Amino acid sequence: MDINYSETEIEFRDKLISWLDEVLPEITESPGNLNRVALREYDTAWQKKLFEAGYAGVNWPKEYGGQGLSPTEQLIFLEETTRRGAPYVGMNFVGLLHAGPTIIACGSDEQKAKYLPPILSGYNIWCQGFSEPNAGSDLASLSTKAHRDGDVYVVNGQKIWTSYGDTADYCELLVRTNPDEKHAGISWLICPMNLSGIDIRPIKSLTGSTEFCEVFFEDVKIPVENLVGEENAGWKVAMVTFSFERGTAFISEQIGAFYQLEELARLANELAAESGTLDAGIKREIGELRAAFLALWALTKRNVSQAEKTGVPGPGGSVFKLYFGQVKKSMCDLALRILGEQALYREGKDEATSLDLVTQRIYTLSLSIAAGTSQIQRNIIGERILGLPK
Repeated sequence: MDINYSETEIEFRDKLISWLDEVLPEITESPGNLNRVALREYDTAWQKKLFEAGYAGVNWPKEYGGQGLSPTEQLIFLEETTRRGAPYVGMNFVGLLHAGPTIIACGSDEQKAKYLPPILSGYNIWCQGFSEPNAGSDLASLSTKAHRDGDVYVVNGQKIWTSYGDTADYCELLVRTNPDEKHAGISWLICPMNLSGIDIRPIKSLTGSTEFCEVFFEDVKIPVENLVGEENAGWKVAMVTFSFERGTAFISEQIGAFYQLEELARLANELAAESGTLDAGIKREIGELRAAFLALWALTKRNVSQAEKTGVPGPGGSVFKLYFGQVKKSMCDLALRILGEQALYREGKDEATSLDLVTQRIYTLSLSIAAGTSQIQRNIIGERILGLPK
C-alpha cells in the first residue's frame, strides 16, 4: 500500500482547491435538517454544481457521468471539500455512497445507464429500506415479502429507520423472495417511492429531524427489471452495500470530526485563558484523540487502497466503523466537559455552542447501531479478519 499521493493526484488536488476557492464564497448556509424541502433543494443544487464542474462521481465510470478516476482521488475530493467547509453530501448520501456504488458493482448495464446519471446530477434522491422492527442486528431475518407475479414483484411488509424516506425518489429495498431460506431467500430491489401502496411515516429524532421514517408496503408492484443481481442472491448484493456503508461512507464525517477536534482544542485554550489554567488531563485527552483520528485516517487510506484493487472495500471497514464510533463519542464527551454549563444548550447560546457539539453528542448515540451494530462488527472482525470460529 502506498499512502503517499502521486503527481497526478497532487495535480487533481490543486485544481480542486482552485475551483473550491472560486465557488465556495457564493454558497449560502444550509437551511438545516429540520426544513426537509428546503434542505433537498440545497443539497441537490450543490450536487448539480459538482456535476457540471466535473467533480461528481470522481471514481464512477465515465460512461455513466462519472470521471473514471481512482478511489484515491475520490478520497482527496472528500478531504478537501470537508476541509474547506463545502456542503455535506446530505440527502444525496444513500444514492452516492450506498446505492450507486452497489449498482456499479452488481447492476446490469441497463440499470447503470438508467439510475447512475440522475444520482450524480442530483436529480434523484435515494433512501435505504433495510431494517425492520424485528430485523435490526439480525437483518437476514427480515420478513418483508415479495412474490413474483408475471413481470412484477408484489411487496408486502414494513421497514423502519428508512434514511431519507420522506424525500426520496427511489429506495434500495431488501425483500424476502424465498420464505424457506434465510440468507439465501433475500433479493435486492430498486423501488420507486411513488408507487401505489407505499405509506411513509416520518420518525422525529432527539435532534428534531425526521430523516428516518417508517415505510409500509401493501401490494406494491415493483417491475422485475428492478432486481439487482439474481433473485434470492440479494444478501450477497447487500454485503457489497454494507462494505461501502462501513468502508467509505463515513469518510467525510471522519474528516469533519478531525477538524472539529482542532476547533475543540482552540476552544479549550480560549476558556483556559479566561480561567488562567488548562487542565493537563484535557491536554492529554486532546492529544490522544488526535492520534486516534490520525490512525483512523491511515486505516481509511488502507481501505481505499484495497478498494482500488478489488472494486469493493474489504472487512477493514468494520474495524474503521467500530473504532470511529468510539473515538467520536469520546471526543464529544470531552467537548461537553469543556463546555461546562454551556453543554445544557443544544444550539445558539454563544460562539462555543456554535460548534454543534451537543447535537453531535446526541448523534453519537446512533453510531453503535447505524451501519451494523458494534456487536455485529466485532463478529465480522473475529470471523473474517482474525479467523475465529463462528
